[in-house]
Amino acid sequence: MPPPPLALREELREQRFNAVWSRELNQVFADVAPYYDRANNIASLGLWDFFLKSFMSTVDVRPRGRVLDVCAGTNAIGIALLRRDPTLDVHAIDRSAEMQAVGRQRARARGLLIHSTIGDVHQLPFPDNHFDVVTLQFATRHLRVRSVFKEIHRVLKPGGHFHHSDMLRPSNPLVEGLYYGYLRTCLSFTGFLFRSGPAALNCKKYFINALEMFYSAGELSVVLRELGYVDVTAKTVFLGMLGFHRAVKPRPG
Repeated sequence: MPPPPLALREELREQRFNAVWSRELNQVFADVAPYYDRANNIASLGLWDFFLKSFMSTVDVRPRGRVLDVCAGTNAIGIALLRRDPTLDVHAIDRSAEMQAVGRQRARARGLLIHSTIGDVHQLPFPDNHFDVVTLQFATRHLRVRSVFKEIHRVLKPGGHFHHSDMLRPSNPLVEGLYYGYLRTCLSFTGFLFRSGPAALNCKKYFINALEMFYSAGELSVVLRELGYVDVTAKTVFLGMLGFHRAVKPRPG
């Protein structure tokens, strides 16, 4: 089934998924937090680190820059950034206290400091024009996209960069069908392997439905431009199943 028209996409996504977003996802991520990274590595056939390195290769930071990682999860981005440049001031925000507890433990084990905030990423608790770089990886399917992208635009400094990565909806219907079939198998296998709780098991269908109503790489580029970002670039891998976007908040004048 083709996704809804771009102009209606956000409204219809919210109508369909609001109950899951508001009431179920917190428990899902509390359930999966202890094994989140291991499960993703298995589901990606061992390519999880490759995905991270590919995304990080698109992220430009300068010494002593202030960076915000949105939906930071287990702090994979923040850790990778600080390993690259220990002078960075890295902040993380996530709705899941359990995921961030794992993330803080991972950072501490490496002697790294990441400032953690638990909160709603649709209303970022940071001042306007505050960050040099904002990153967001593997979470946008579960968000009100335009609302979060507007907030990221607000907290970025003029000239600041937004770097985004997520699983996307492939534009080729055949690839899309094969992709969803594989994901169904992966979700069932990892759920069994890690003995997922009821919350995660009950959301298996949601994860596929969320992708079916999500954006292709080109559509997400359109959304970024409509929200005022400039110099928007996109790169896809695996036939459009995964995408990296880079966008800039324009300087005045």
